[in-house]
Amino acid sequence: QVQLVESGGGLVQAGGSLRLSCAASGSILGINTMGWYRLAPGKQRELVATITSIGSTNYADSVKGRFTISRDNAKNTVYLQMNSLKPEDTAVYYCNLRIGTTISRGPAYWGQGTQVTVSS
Repeated sequence: QVQLVESGGGLVQAGGSLRLSCAASGSILGINTMGWYRLAPGKQRELVATITSIGSTNYADSVKGRFTISRDNAKNTVYLQMNSLKPEDTAVYYCNLRIGTTISRGPAYWGQGTQVTVSS
């Protein structure tokens, strides 16, 4: 039903910037949270940032002050602006959409992932 399509990954040097986009299509109603997760080789999947339907944001400690998550509700699109990138940010970044609230959770959906590589 719901489809998520990510774009914007690539190869950058340390200190550089990238902007990831994730466009959602399908039946998306009411309260929801969109976010970004990342998976690096040999490591656990990590939550990077989330943003709710009304704009409340949350960030992993490792990216606070460097990454900014935002969304355009009219376009059902979430963005991740990544500045001051570090080699340890290298990972596949996945877009996530969850319908509902933390108290009453609905279905979750995932994008296909986009590779971010930061060279030293």
